[in-house]
Amino acid sequence: MIHNDVLRSVRYTLDLHETRLIELFALADYPVERERLDSWLSPEGEEGFEPCPDEAMAHFLNGLVILRRGRDETRPPQPVELPVNNNMVLKKLRVAFELKDDDMHEILAAADFPLSKPELSALFRKKGHKNYRPAGDQLLRRFLRGLALRFREQV
Repeated sequence: MIHNDVLRSVRYTLDLHETRLIELFALADYPVERERLDSWLSPEGEEGFEPCPDEAMAHFLNGLVILRRGRDETRPPQPVELPVNNNMVLKKLRVAFELKDDDMHEILAAADFPLSKPELSALFRKKGHKNYRPAGDQLLRRFLRGLALRFREQV
C-alpha cells in the first residue's frame, strides 16, 4: 500500500489538520514544509502529487506513537526502521493506539476482514521467523477502515 494512503487515512481517522500533521512529523524530529505535505496528501494522479518516501513514513509513524502515548524520556529516541512495509505500519499503529489482540480482531471484523489468532500473530513476527506472514494491501486497507470506524466516533 502506498504511504500516501496511510497518511491520508490516519489523518482522517484522527481528524488532523495540516498544521497538526506538521507538528506530528516534528515530534519525530523530521521537519516537513506545508507544500511538501500537501503534495503527499494530494490524490494520486493529481497535479502536485508526490509519493511519500519511506523515511517520511517511518518518522510519521514514530511521531504518531509519541503523539498518542507521549515521549518516554527514560529511553533514547526510537531509530527509524527502513524500509517501511505493511507489517511495520500495522505494528506502529497497534502501539500508537494501544491495541490488544482483541481490539485488533474487533477492528478487522468491523471492516469485514476477520482473522484467526494465529493469522494475526503471524503478522507481528520478525521477518525470517518460520511463522511470519507479510500483510497484504487489502488487509492494511481494511484495518485502516476499521480503525477509522472505531476512532472517528471518539474524535
